[in-house]
Amino acid sequence: MLAALGIVFGDIGTSPLYALQTVFSIDNGAVRPTEVDVYGVISMMFWSVTLIVSAKYIGVLMRADNDGEGGVMALTALARRLYAGRTKQTSLLVVLGILGVSLFYGDSLITPAISVLSAVEGVRVAAPQLGHVVVPVAAVILTALFAVQRFGTGRVGALFGPVTLLWFGALAVAGVSGIVAHPGVLQGLSPTYAVLFVLEHPGIAFIAMGAVVLVITGAEALYADMGHFGRPPIARAWFFVVFPALTLNYLGQASLILRHPEAVASPFFLLVPSWAQLPMVLLATAATVIASQAVISGAFSLSRQAVQLGLLPPVTVRQTSEKEAGQIYLPGVNAALFAGVLVVMLSFRSAERLATAYGVSVTGALVIDTLLLLVVARVLWKWRPWKLALAALAFGGVEVIFLSANLSKIAHGGWLPLLIAVVVFTVMTTWRRGREIVAANRRLQEGSLSEFVADLHGRGLPRVPGTAVFPHPGKETTPLAFRANVEHNKIIHHGVLIVSASSANVPHVPVRERFSVDHLGDTDDGIQHLAVRFGFSDEPNLPEALRQACAAGVIEPGIVDGPEASYFLSRGPIRRTRAPGMAPWRKVLFLTLAHNAADPAAYFGLPVNRTVTMGSPVDV
Repeated sequence: MLAALGIVFGDIGTSPLYALQTVFSIDNGAVRPTEVDVYGVISMMFWSVTLIVSAKYIGVLMRADNDGEGGVMALTALARRLYAGRTKQTSLLVVLGILGVSLFYGDSLITPAISVLSAVEGVRVAAPQLGHVVVPVAAVILTALFAVQRFGTGRVGALFGPVTLLWFGALAVAGVSGIVAHPGVLQGLSPTYAVLFVLEHPGIAFIAMGAVVLVITGAEALYADMGHFGRPPIARAWFFVVFPALTLNYLGQASLILRHPEAVASPFFLLVPSWAQLPMVLLATAATVIASQAVISGAFSLSRQAVQLGLLPPVTVRQTSEKEAGQIYLPGVNAALFAGVLVVMLSFRSAERLATAYGVSVTGALVIDTLLLLVVARVLWKWRPWKLALAALAFGGVEVIFLSANLSKIAHGGWLPLLIAVVVFTVMTTWRRGREIVAANRRLQEGSLSEFVADLHGRGLPRVPGTAVFPHPGKETTPLAFRANVEHNKIIHHGVLIVSASSANVPHVPVRERFSVDHLGDTDDGIQHLAVRFGFSDEPNLPEALRQACAAGVIEPGIVDGPEASYFLSRGPIRRTRAPGMAPWRKVLFLTLAHNAADPAAYFGLPVNRTVTMGSPVDV
């Protein structure tokens, strides 16, 4: 539970820094610091958190796990598995998953920028003369944060929980002090005030919804990080610590605004005494760094899952912990995130301006999660139509209103996450389509494996000592490197092992279920095929998998461990042609992605001194 506090709740836990302030600053103060407006806003905030986080994510969605894992990618994989064999439905589900991932990347760029900026901006309250250092200090903090990613979160992870617990304790104490000064603010918890606010000021309430959604930023993390801790610790941490602390703090800020309307400029920091403002700035900065770390780590995990599901080109993955498989470092993704975060922060330069852009990615992800949830509930849980309709109305209806309210702010910064989503969506769909075309053209060049092996039996080629391992997508066609080795070197190794690594629609595949071997019709010719199934959260290390296969007795022990075992990669240049299938600009994008993709030898963990690359050009 303590660990979950530090990893899961960093994003949603730092929302009090900017959420209420943003509500009263939108549209030149359309929401006024009056009793009706303040109670209405607090009621909307409280019931939004209750409905979306407590009911939808904790109560329902976290029960839709894919072998213990959560998040939009795991939910997409679960839905695809339920609709296996239905091409149109699975294609639509994949598109929804890609869109959800795209919006998450937008969130990953905005969260570190808005969180750190909102914390450092507290300096303007504690020491106004230092207001000019906010952006430079935030830039230094973010630079340091991304620089230490290569060391992993294992060494500092133990500090996350206690620091976050201290943060939520400070939120609760500050909130209680405000409530004691004006106990009547507790009336804002009644849903009647939200209804009254909407009925009396429908236009203003709609605009306010675009900022109210900031209180549920990070709700996706509750589900995405479920695989690290399981549902019970997350649920306990939410109901016993996080939810009460957030509620108390929002009520305290509302009390301050009612008593001192001018406090809308910075209600979070003005809620604490002047002597505690600077320490609160430091604590808030630590909390926002933790919140940013959680999002960055999530982007790493999501990127690896996307690669293993064929939605992104292979990237370099470095394991930063010998014990925790989820602690990984992706240098390319880290560099891209760092550049994007700096551009976002230097472009907007304030948390208030960034808040207008933040809601679109959050609400879009919420809607996609609800759509996928309805699919799973219908097929897996056998929900009746009335129950599906009720969930769609209760969850989806509110989220669509949130999304609509944020879309109205596209011209004021809401375009940013949409632009990021469009870029990521284009990259993923282009890579997926390009892989399909290249794979089809390669199959034509490769020819039938069974026919090729049958032909080898009649050629009488000399056998040389050692084992040749050919990584290859399947056993229907012949690895191009196998053909090239036979045609150019006129030899066959004593042992030939064609290895096909595939990604299953589950996070982890047990070793006993990971392998299947096929001797291709002849148990004496030394040519066999081994299928290896990885979960999309497993590291696709082929040598390690082959050692596991030897230990399990699936293949002959020792044939892949000795110095005589060599790996032959089938890798030829991809040529751009005028053949139909993709637009010319998408072919250029695909070639760029392929050119910058990680080396397959490194991706599969192949030993450099025993790996040979052979092949022929393939058209796209």
